[in-house]
Amino acid sequence: MFTALIFLASIPLAEAQDKGFLKRYFNKLINDSSNIAEPQFLIYPTLAYAPETSWEIGFSSLYVFYAKKDTANRLSEINGFSFFTLEGQYGLWFDHAIYSDKEDWFFLGKLRYQRFPMYFYGIGPETGQNYLATVDSRQLLVKERVLRKLRRDFYLGVELDFNHFGSVDFEPKESGHHIELPIGGEGSTNIGLGMGLVYDNRHNVLNVRKGLFSELAFLKYAPFWKSKYEFTSIISDNRFFRPMGNHNVIAAQLYGQFNSGNVPFNMMSALGGESIMRGYYLGRYRDKNYLASQLEYRFLPLPLGFTNRIGAAIFGGAGTVFPNFENLSLDKVVWSAGAGLRFLLFPKKDIYTRFDAAFTKEGSGFYIYIGEAF
Repeated sequence: MFTALIFLASIPLAEAQDKGFLKRYFNKLINDSSNIAEPQFLIYPTLAYAPETSWEIGFSSLYVFYAKKDTANRLSEINGFSFFTLEGQYGLWFDHAIYSDKEDWFFLGKLRYQRFPMYFYGIGPETGQNYLATVDSRQLLVKERVLRKLRRDFYLGVELDFNHFGSVDFEPKESGHHIELPIGGEGSTNIGLGMGLVYDNRHNVLNVRKGLFSELAFLKYAPFWKSKYEFTSIISDNRFFRPMGNHNVIAAQLYGQFNSGNVPFNMMSALGGESIMRGYYLGRYRDKNYLASQLEYRFLPLPLGFTNRIGAAIFGGAGTVFPNFENLSLDKVVWSAGAGLRFLLFPKKDIYTRFDAAFTKEGSGFYIYIGEAF
């Protein structure tokens, strides 16, 4: 996917007619003249192209703040994204990582509503490079963690995962070709409830310069709470950040998702996307279990002399999917690698925009987002 964006303010019409307004806005944005303790809000249009969507037009927003405007608290962030495409697809996304005052509570979650096609390549680590079908559907996803601090940096709480996958249509790539539908291919609604244990000493989730994040979560999906399929999911997400000198950072992540039971295909572990295993289409490989790791070196900023707002990063990752641990094999591990530029958007809050190019043995991917990949 190729993506381009332009930054704009959300402004009243009367103000927009003021020819000096945009100049003042961009000056405020570029120079970040706001008080560091004050919340900041940004909204901007996006333009993207992908083969499965044609041209995509959307709006993204970012709201960052400190609880009670106290910079001793950790920086909270709320992201929003809405889009529609020339193929009639649309979606609305919200992500958040919110810390209360003194970080006694931590709310981490996301909401997705979308009608969006996805390529189906089959199940397992040895599927062919050509997709078998395009899967159209309407999906509502709500994933929320409500965590209470046990002691310094340790949190324990409940986790909810609601996934409705409806109006499903499998369209084979080759006309007239019959595809045997996987489990869940007719659509389903699944609800998971469980517990999560988190260690988190990051101060800025959008650009971590030092710290550790580790999550271990257990979720049970069962007919008892109206889940169509019965299965369990264990998620382990571990991220390490270490400063290298005054400006550079080395970051590492080890991620695992392990499912057992009657898992519908749309809730299987999926490799790829804009965060980990960049360069692979999200869902290029999918199966019950997934292991992936990545390493990234960030130059924040580059020592250019004429500006301190341009940074860069290099990264690499490896991962695989597998049905069970007996079939976990190193020769089925795939790799990705790449590099990117960074622009320091909010200097006082140390938030960068990233422009990443990732490469794999099957192709490449390009990504533009606010905040680091992990």
